[in-house]
Parts: sequence; structure tokens; C-alpha cells
Amino acid sequence: MSHANTTQVLWTEAEATIATRGQATATFRATGVSIDSRSIAPGDLFIALKGPTFDGHDFAARAAAAGAAAVVIDHRPADLPESAPALLVSDTMAALWDFGRAARARTPARIAAVTGSVGKTSTKEALLTVLAAGAPTYASTGNLNNHWGAPLSLARMPRDVTYGIFELGMNHAGEISPLAKLVRPEVAIITTIDAAHLEFFKSTAEIADAKAEIFDGLEPDGTALLPSDNPHFERLAQHAHARGIATILGFGKASDADIRLISCEVHADGNRIEAELFGRRVSYRTAAPGLHLAINSLAVLGAVRALGADIDTALGAFARVETVKGRGKREVVALANGKIVLIDESYNASPVAVRAALHLLGMTPKAEGRRIAILGDMRELGPQAGVLHQNLAADVIAACIDRAFLVGPLMHELYDRLPAAMQAGHYADSDMLAAIIGREIQAGDTVLVKGSLGTRMAPIVAAIRALGSSAGSSAQETRVFGGASVSAARGIGGADTAKRAANGQ
Repeated sequence: MSHANTTQVLWTEAEATIATRGQATATFRATGVSIDSRSIAPGDLFIALKGPTFDGHDFAARAAAAGAAAVVIDHRPADLPESAPALLVSDTMAALWDFGRAARARTPARIAAVTGSVGKTSTKEALLTVLAAGAPTYASTGNLNNHWGAPLSLARMPRDVTYGIFELGMNHAGEISPLAKLVRPEVAIITTIDAAHLEFFKSTAEIADAKAEIFDGLEPDGTALLPSDNPHFERLAQHAHARGIATILGFGKASDADIRLISCEVHADGNRIEAELFGRRVSYRTAAPGLHLAINSLAVLGAVRALGADIDTALGAFARVETVKGRGKREVVALANGKIVLIDESYNASPVAVRAALHLLGMTPKAEGRRIAILGDMRELGPQAGVLHQNLAADVIAACIDRAFLVGPLMHELYDRLPAAMQAGHYADSDMLAAIIGREIQAGDTVLVKGSLGTRMAPIVAAIRALGSSAGSSAQETRVFGGASVSAARGIGGADTAKRAANGQ
């Protein structure tokens, strides 16, 4: 099946005009939708959004020159050629939402949405993999989960897929509700509730309330999948009941969970899982290791059942579910005298995610060399940030880490509480550590790199990769449609990529 940004027509000028109540200056057939002029492909519909530090209208001419099918604008920039097809609208952000709303209205696809404090993207990608094994499936790219990303993802959804999967994120109360009402899922997954974005909330209970906004858009006869082991399970269930949700299911280790984990063997190459699904005992394996991923696989299976897909096909497809780049991707960096195993968790961090990553690192056999933890500040934790960093000391010690390199002022709280033998160094920023990390690690080491996006741990990952050749990683994401891999849809950003980093963690 063709990708949304290759040959399939997504929007004609007639459809776009009706969706946005705009005025088209010429006929066009758009095969993709973009809000980033730097990555326009021929046939894309370019929507000129305005942000706090940029105006997409400044780049409309560039998009047209790059082959955009049309530019969506609220006024015609002086440098835009008269011959360039355009769709004139009153407000380009409203038009983006109009496209998303129209795409949702026209699709026959069964729709699922995923939110939670951590694990949203990996759960979405796992659901994409297992559903695509049986039928054409579309999922939002990366973490396009905010007020730009969700409507953009809907606008890019092909017409004839069987399933659609969308990630919904937030860092303030009130942000998920309008996204959920736009996506209107039939299945809603909340992966977990934990101390993320505490800077904007008084408690994790308030975070649970904010995540429960996903039920505002869930179809009344839909299914809510909730983490049964989480202390806020009942709170989430009460929100679902209050919205009149017909089916509320729990997943996890709890004895009364509808989808229950019986056992999980975690190996370097993945998990071996036994579970009970509505009274049926099943066994399967995933290519991504970690107990937290095993728990989320239960939610995926619950969604498969709720969407009417085949469970047995999904169980077999789990063997192809791998970790997502920047979220636990395990790579081998070949050196002249051996290898380094790099666990790239550089995309983001919260207390529960750091604990899960340390636990996984602690399972690395000691015979394979040293365990190295490189941890950066966890952001947006509010007044409790210092204590939450301090509290990770027990997890670092339990994982039997050989050397701990810590980055950022908050991580100093943790560094002071580690045994002297583990203290490899504390650095003010990632660039300082990236400059010397090559001298500090050696063949045989397993190296975990984890921190919030704002702490910029990616330069450290790049420095480690630069020590040798890296296997098992890819610079390009893929989407899966009916089992076929195709190039990823391009990302949000326009002239303000920082906006993406600040939303929906």
C-alpha cells in the first residue's frame, strides 16, 4: 500500500475547500500534508502555521518552489508567485484542525488512542506492528501528539486503512480533551500514571485526572484500557464510568486484571511472556526487552481484541516489536578490540522510566563487562524535583552499576548519594561529558544513556556511536501499512522545533 506522502491522493481542492470553508485558487491533488517547509516533498499540501517565534507564511514561497501541491494561507505573501496554487482560509491553525476533523469523519477505520505518563510512543508502535500484520494500519509518526501533531496526523491518514492509531500527550490540564474529541477513538489506552510534569500539577492524582480527559472523546460504546497495578486505577475507572464508557478493562500483574501478566523472562534480545487474556493462557515473545514493555503489551492485546482484530496474528507479530529510537534502542558499537552495547534512552525521562531503564541495565550479565549509567536531569518535576532525583539512588545501587556519569544540576542530588566507587563524574551539561566520554568507556561495557529531552543527552549518544561502527540502528523511522515498511511521514516543526520538544512528553 502506498504511503500517505507518495502516490495516494489525500486531498483534492474540492475536499480541502469544503473541509476548511476556504477558497482555492487552482485545482490540486495533494498526496501529503506538511507544516515544515524544510522537508516538503512534491505533492504535499503546505499549511502555513503561525507560532510565537515564526510565521509559516514566510516560507510559503519556498514550499511552492519545492513542489507543494498548494499552500494553505490566510493572506498571500508578497514573494509567493501568482501561479502557485493556494487555499485561502481565515486561520491556518483552524484549517489544520478542519483537515483533521474531516479526515476523521470520512474514514471507515477503527481508531485507537494512547496516552499516559510514559510508554505512549512504544505502545503506539507496538500496536501498529501487530495490527499491520493483519490489515492496512496507520499510526501517527514519532510523538506528534499535541495541538499541532494530532490534527496533522489525522490529516495525513490514508483513506482506506483498516486501523488508525494516535498518540495524545499533554503537560497541562485541559490539553487532552480537545485532542480526544478530535480523534474520537473507539479504544483508549492509558499506559500508566506517574510523576511526570509535576511542575504543572500538585499531585499524581491531578495527572490522572488530566490523562482521563481522553475519555471525553472516547465513543460511548468504546473500550478503556487502564493499568490495573497503578494506584490511580480506580480513579481512572471512575472517570470512565462518569463518561458512560461501556467497557473498562484492566491490564497488569494484579490478580483481577482482565489481561494479566503471569510471567515475563527478560533477556537482552527481548521478553518471553506468559499472560492470561480473558481466561485464555497465551505465550509470546517481543524483540524489545523490559518488564514495563511487557506490561504495555497486555494493553496492546486488549486493544487488538476491542478493535476486532485477530489475537493469534497479533501474538505472532509481537516478535517484530522492537524498541523505538531514543527510547531504549539497543545498539552494538564495534570497536577495534571488541564492542560496546549502547542503550539509547536519550529522548526523555521521568522517575518511573529511569527506574525501568536501570532495572533493565541491571539484568545485563556481569560477564559481559561493566554496567555504565549516564543519567541526565529529569525536567518538569516541580518542587519535588530534588527528592525525586535523590530517590533514584536505591535503584542505581540495586542495578549494581559499575560507573555512573551524571549530567545537570538536579542530578547532583543523586550523585552525592551514590557510593564513591560508582561516582564516575558529575557534569554541568551534556557537551562537557560528550567531549570526554570516549576516554571513559571501553570494550565490553553496556552503556545506558537517559535524560529529559531538555537536558540534551543526544550529543553523548552521538559521541559513543562515533567511537566505532553502529549496528542495529537506523536514522530513518518507518511506518507499517499491512506489513510493508515505507518512509516515515515528516515531522512537525516549521521554524520552531523547540515547540515539539516542549509538548506531550
